[in-house]
Amino acid sequence: MDPGPGVLLRDATSEDAAACAAIYAHYVEHTTATFEEVAPSADEMAGRIAAAQERHAWLVAERGGAVVGYAYGGPFKAREAYRFSCEVSVYVDVTARGGGLGRALYAALLGRLESLGMRMACGGVTMPNDPSVTLHRALGFDEVGTYQRIGWKHGAWRDVTWFQKPLGDEGPPG
Repeated sequence: MDPGPGVLLRDATSEDAAACAAIYAHYVEHTTATFEEVAPSADEMAGRIAAAQERHAWLVAERGGAVVGYAYGGPFKAREAYRFSCEVSVYVDVTARGGGLGRALYAALLGRLESLGMRMACGGVTMPNDPSVTLHRALGFDEVGTYQRIGWKHGAWRDVTWFQKPLGDEGPPG
């Protein structure tokens, strides 16, 4: 997917941590898209980037030399049987939303995770969140269930609907 004119999709580095932390802080502080309640520091974000890249991936979208979005994958669960499944997320700076950047980031991330041997991508969406539901469906994710009243944020109980998308073939892992 084309990320748009002047946009570069690339692997994140520790130098991107402050920009990723700034993008994420908006979602932590003003939305229910994440259940974190305190925005992580740039140092914490650098650690998250490094951890994601050990077995999965963390990509950023850069426009005009500035990071305007990111997407990453990480372990779905810690048990060994889940090692070919991953949880994915994407965040786009509020000034860059609505132009297909999230879709391009997610598509690139899914391709990368498949090349790394992942066979199932899972994403949780705090409801309601029509843009995220639309994004997941557009990229071939299927809705598989909803945890009701699973998280408390901004003064209310929140539901999380889970989506999953197969990656690669269905044969045994290589």
